Amino acid sequence: MDFIVANLPLVICALAGMALIVLEIFIPGFGVPGISGIVLLVVAVGFTFFNYGAQAALGMAIVIIAVLAILAAVALRSAARGSLSRSRLVLNDAITDEESENELANLQAYVGRTGEAYTILRPVGVAEFDGQRLDVVTEGEFIEKGQPVVVSRVDGRRVIVQKV
Repeated sequence: MDFIVANLPLVICALAGMALIVLEIFIPGFGVPGISGIVLLVVAVGFTFFNYGAQAALGMAIVIIAVLAILAAVALRSAARGSLSRSRLVLNDAITDEESENELANLQAYVGRTGEAYTILRPVGVAEFDGQRLDVVTEGEFIEKGQPVVVSRVDGRRVIVQKV
């Protein structure tokens, strides 16, 4: 217990750094938690180096890497199959092939329909067809907001429109 009290800054830096690195696994991109966690872990190894020497710092670095690997494995396993997978943190909904095909068939129904440019189309924007807003693209021309447009064709998920 005296060892922990004497090395409290080292312990706090190591634990907080590991917690931030594990948190970074679930946050998109590489941001403040990841960078802060790395800095805290480097500080913990630095404290070890200055207090106990190079061999102890190397040992501390190896222990930190091993513990991080175990924590990441446990966190990812929990996100895939454990209680974390049933939380709001993990998105479990996925689009099936059947839903995707239905969506494409619904978009094909818009071919030939006339609507109105809801935003400026330069050349991408939003158009409204019978109260339904769709992301559309023109064939290079700019169309002002409020201008009538017609769906000329649907290419995959791209709805191509022309000025009426």
